[in-house]
Amino acid sequence: MRKILGWGSRLGASFNENKGGPWGSSGGSGDGGNGGGEGPRNPWGPPPRKGRSGGVGNVTSLDDFLKKSRDRFGGGFSQDGRPYWLYGLAVFALLWVVFTSMHMIGPQERGVITRFGKYAGTLGPGVGLSFPSPIDRVQKVDVEEIRTIDIGSAEPSDDNLILTGDQNLIDLAYSVRWNIRDPERYLFQIADLEETIGEVAQSAMRAVVASVTLDDAIGSGRSEIEQRVALAMQELLDNYGAGVAVQGVAIKQSDPPAAVNDAFKEVTAAQQEAQSYINNARATALQVTAKAQGEAAAFDKVYAEYKLAPEVTRRRMYYETMEEVLSKVDKTVIEAPGVTPYLPLPEIAGRPQAKQSQ
Repeated sequence: MRKILGWGSRLGASFNENKGGPWGSSGGSGDGGNGGGEGPRNPWGPPPRKGRSGGVGNVTSLDDFLKKSRDRFGGGFSQDGRPYWLYGLAVFALLWVVFTSMHMIGPQERGVITRFGKYAGTLGPGVGLSFPSPIDRVQKVDVEEIRTIDIGSAEPSDDNLILTGDQNLIDLAYSVRWNIRDPERYLFQIADLEETIGEVAQSAMRAVVASVTLDDAIGSGRSEIEQRVALAMQELLDNYGAGVAVQGVAIKQSDPPAAVNDAFKEVTAAQQEAQSYINNARATALQVTAKAQGEAAAFDKVYAEYKLAPEVTRRRMYYETMEEVLSKVDKTVIEAPGVTPYLPLPEIAGRPQAKQSQ
């Protein structure tokens, strides 16, 4: 509203020169209609203002807006004549160089430097330096993290079937553990590394299982299969230059196909039962063998003593044998020349007690 009134007052002043009026002529001297500075100022004329040359001119809201905009966005100058925004730009550039040139690399990380997209070096743990971005870019890679790839599902599926060496099918599900060994090769050698590791694991597993029997694949040979698969994978990935290390392979499921799974379970149960009988027989055989070996060792000792004194040893053996035999039977002693009659004192002592009880 203020702006409209200002424009209206200036328009009225342009049509009204106030010639011969009580306030004198408006003139053209820029004195605000005071007739060259004589007489009172025209109340309908525009308000006086200081122009570019120091004179009095018109003031508009547009001029005020432009002046404030210049003052706010670099219109002011420092004492040396340079705009303040140049100093802000310099501070921003300095901070950009510092923060994009210094890199904090963790103990389990490595920093791979690419200069204009080309590999330029690797930063070790600690504080590393490089050219500022976008000249150099640093990508941090965790080389100690153990990553896992699961192959096969926990449920029986035709996709997991592998042919064994004795022409049987087995349903396998397993996982592969690996980590990064060479960050440069890991980033730039193979496009989709995880997919490649999975395919290499499947190839190595099928090759190893094809050389073993079904009993080994579902029984005690699983650990050996895991080791052989890990070695085969590492050799193949090294040939590819993948820059990774295979930490191990774990078989989570090793079952026959679902159609014959029940029959295989019965066979497995029978094999386990037969194995338990074999183990019991072996344990009994070990006990009998140990006992026989002990008796043989004792006989050898007696024989050694017998060779030193045959008569004494023979008599001692006779007395020991008779003592062992006679201790278990009733004994009757008869009189003989030079032998004292035997008195059954315990029986005599027990007879009166038996009569009294009757």
